[in-house]
Amino acid sequence: MNVEEVSAVVVDTAYHLHRVLGPGLLESVYETILARMLEKRGLQVEQQKPVAFEFDGIHFNDGLRVDLLVAGCLVVELKSVEKLPRFIPSRY
Repeated sequence: MNVEEVSAVVVDTAYHLHRVLGPGLLESVYETILARMLEKRGLQVEQQKPVAFEFDGIHFNDGLRVDLLVAGCLVVELKSVEKLPRFIPSRY
């Protein structure tokens, strides 16, 4: 699968997860469940994957940790809120 196909599966799966569980749980709960659901759909998922990088000659081994790395090509960062805010259009 290419990254566009992988992202389509991730978005669809995350949407279904949100519809079932709704907002308000800890990010770690959503992360664990989403990872399991994606694996059931045949995708390889790595949780809390450390990413090493170098900046200005300084090497960081654990400077970045992604929530999910899906199929080795897509980074998923989860965010969770207690309640979804109601959208109020701004007036200019």
